Amino acid sequence: MTIQEPPAGPAAQGRRTIPLTEITLPHQCPRPVRLYVLARAPYFLGLGESELDRIDARMRTLTFAPDAPIYRAGEPAETLYVVAEGRVKLSQVTAGGTETVTDLLVPGELFGTMSTLGEPIHHQTASALVGTCVLRIDQDDFRSVLAEQPRIALRVLDDVAARLSRAETDIGSQGSATVEQRVASTLLRLADKLGEDRGSEGIMLEVPLSRADLAGLARSTPESVSRVMSRWKREGLIDSGRRWTAVKDRGRLEMLRDAQE
Repeated sequence: MTIQEPPAGPAAQGRRTIPLTEITLPHQCPRPVRLYVLARAPYFLGLGESELDRIDARMRTLTFAPDAPIYRAGEPAETLYVVAEGRVKLSQVTAGGTETVTDLLVPGELFGTMSTLGEPIHHQTASALVGTCVLRIDQDDFRSVLAEQPRIALRVLDDVAARLSRAETDIGSQGSATVEQRVASTLLRLADKLGEDRGSEGIMLEVPLSRADLAGLARSTPESVSRVMSRWKREGLIDSGRRWTAVKDRGRLEMLRDAQE
């Protein structure tokens, strides 16, 4: 069962909308869904059904309404999560008090952290972007999994190293890339992660992203992102409406992303 957007009011008449599929709450992810997403999670790739069952037995299933917080920045980090259904938004607050989106997560992706991974507190806030179901494993249970599955422990070590490398790369590239390059890179990354190819309509991103959200993902300002997006819409590179964005010309965006000064 799904819920869809309510009919547009008079102010929205003439503006195209695309229904956004969400899970209906309350909701419990059934076992086939849980095992499917665990099998896709990077730490657990390649595990057999019996191994996934033992991990699943250590996890709790939680559901969240749209915009509900899963955890907040500054809280103790003692839990890992896997998105089972829906979408999760990671965000942080700037020194000026503005919330900026740092990532969007889809089913199969891990998020959260714990002191076992070298992070005793959460540095970002995680919230449900739409109605969302997640799987949660606490630190003691995760340690047991690592003891039982050495290959998972090795993947965790690789992941921690990759996070540090990405952080250094982001710091180095943020100052050199133009706004257009950062926005193009963000849209292409979202298209790869969330997009559905609809032929002549483009690659559809059915996520309720504001210009401020895109600005956070692109490490820019809402005003700059709005100017770029408006120009690209006029030029036919993208299209957008209520709660959706479509990449119409991926090739042009790739050229913009890769352009040299």
